[in-house]
Amino acid sequence: MPVDTTDIDGLLVVRWDTFADERGFFRQTYQVREIAEALGRDPVLRQGNHSRSVPGVLRGFHAEPWDKLVYVPRGRALAGVADIRPDSPTFGEARTFMLGEPPEGQRIRLFIAEGLANSFLTMGDGPVDYLYDVSDYWRPGVPKPAVAWDDPDLGVDWPVDAPVLSPADTSNPTLRQLFPDHPRWR
Repeated sequence: MPVDTTDIDGLLVVRWDTFADERGFFRQTYQVREIAEALGRDPVLRQGNHSRSVPGVLRGFHAEPWDKLVYVPRGRALAGVADIRPDSPTFGEARTFMLGEPPEGQRIRLFIAEGLANSFLTMGDGPVDYLYDVSDYWRPGVPKPAVAWDDPDLGVDWPVDAPVLSPADTSNPTLRQLFPDHPRWR
């Protein structure tokens, strides 16, 4: 099956074969029905977004109030996904994936359910295009929880000491600051 579940509920890896020849390649990147089967519900995708980031940029961890289906068609990005849902059995756990162009990257998509926080670090010397389809429309003022990119409790081994961050991402709290009374810290 082209959609793999992970040990974090709502985090799926979507894989499809690439057919290449001397002209280039073709690949299908997802089918909603396959994601629905793996997820156990029908995902709804309402808006498509495209960001481009220069080398060394790190975005996140952001937990927007919508499902997200991400893909890196140009460049390579180290994607991090963290479970910051306080009632989840995998609260505080993070997984990483190298997305994008082979050989170091994988031409896969990640389905990231609402409530999971995602981030990515651009890798290599050129810009990275990061596409993401989301299940709701962007609305200003909607709360979007965020967690520090270097939160030691998440334990993501980012291969950079001083990434390029937005002003907001330089001051994101840690999980312990967001949930100081969570049983995980006892």
